[in-house]
Amino acid sequence: MSENLIIFNARIVTPIGFSARKGEEMSQLQVIENGTVEVTKGIITYVGENRGEDRDGYYQHYWHYNARGHCLLPGFVDSHTHFVFGGERSEEFSWRLNGESYMSIMERGGGIASTVKATRQMNFLKLRSAAEGFLKRMSTMGVTTVEGKSGYGLDRETELLQLKVMRSLNNTEHKRVDIVSTFLGAHALPEEYAGRSDEYIDFLIREMLPLVRDGELAECCDVFCEQGVFSIEQSRRLLQAAKEHGFLLKLHADEIVSLGGAELAAELGALSADHLLHASDAGIRAMADAGVVATLLPLTAFALKEPYARGREMIDSGCAVALATDLNPGSCFSGSIPLTIALACIYMKMSIEETITALTLNGAAALQRADRIGSIEVGKQGDFIVLNSNNYHILPYYIGMNCVIMTIKGGMLYPVA
Repeated sequence: MSENLIIFNARIVTPIGFSARKGEEMSQLQVIENGTVEVTKGIITYVGENRGEDRDGYYQHYWHYNARGHCLLPGFVDSHTHFVFGGERSEEFSWRLNGESYMSIMERGGGIASTVKATRQMNFLKLRSAAEGFLKRMSTMGVTTVEGKSGYGLDRETELLQLKVMRSLNNTEHKRVDIVSTFLGAHALPEEYAGRSDEYIDFLIREMLPLVRDGELAECCDVFCEQGVFSIEQSRRLLQAAKEHGFLLKLHADEIVSLGGAELAAELGALSADHLLHASDAGIRAMADAGVVATLLPLTAFALKEPYARGREMIDSGCAVALATDLNPGSCFSGSIPLTIALACIYMKMSIEETITALTLNGAAALQRADRIGSIEVGKQGDFIVLNSNNYHILPYYIGMNCVIMTIKGGMLYPVA
């Protein structure tokens, strides 16, 4: 649902453009003091200086909202999450605190396999209800578009179920968050295919890709390209088949070891390569040259006590960097946008301007949405957030605390309680 809305007396802060911003471009924000934004039927029709509006309320076919000098930013785009799943894995978190690695937990039957078991036991309504709860919390932190991945079914029925849940939520009339769905059947090797990973890739190519395509259940295809999960060659084979079916490509790449996932993403022309904690120098250069968005997930590094991805070096090498939360039940049970911002600025040496671009326009580009969201420009969707300050530097300063007081989706106002 969309609305006609005029926001006035705002300090407008936004990147500019209809594609990803790279390198130094990421630090360039347009700031309009005493600005006005007009949204007509959900689409921005004016951005500029105030035009004389002076009061709230509904008149002349528009709602009027006085921002009272507060910062108005594009809605945040969380371009990597796994928010549709069953169960939880809090005990595993304690195992990690006691020194167990992510891979060792997977080897003892925990990890993704544990969530797969729980998700396979969920029905549509329970799975949808849990996922809807996450979306509501995302909205309060300023998220207006989110990517959601399957990958906790690893069989025909449950993978399709996860994607159908996302489609159902995306079709809700009064939704606060748009969903971009990604098929991640190659998230792990299911127990029934133990020792037969090539056969599982064959199953995904032969049966699942056509089903997902014909059902119009996902736009993107992803793969966990990692040592002990799916090899470079297996990932290439799956993604090439996905591309032939019309899917956009994404990769979990170089998270645990430097395997060459960044280079593969560049070779295949993927939308994004994600995680990248151990991306090589060559991989970073290849992504920059190929225009692959480097989607970095600092909350996951924080939760796993791993070194952060080299965001500063990636930007300085000419990459387009996006930031996302990686909300999932195992390695990062958090969708905290405020903490993501703080970690990016404090530990990844990104400026607040670069961080804003990474969470808006570049996140949109990682989902092939930069032509319609991610910045405050005429022709784009009326998706915004209002901060509780006229100074956007408050975003990393509020470490882990929310400073969003209003989320606006398609011109509809959603105050944050």
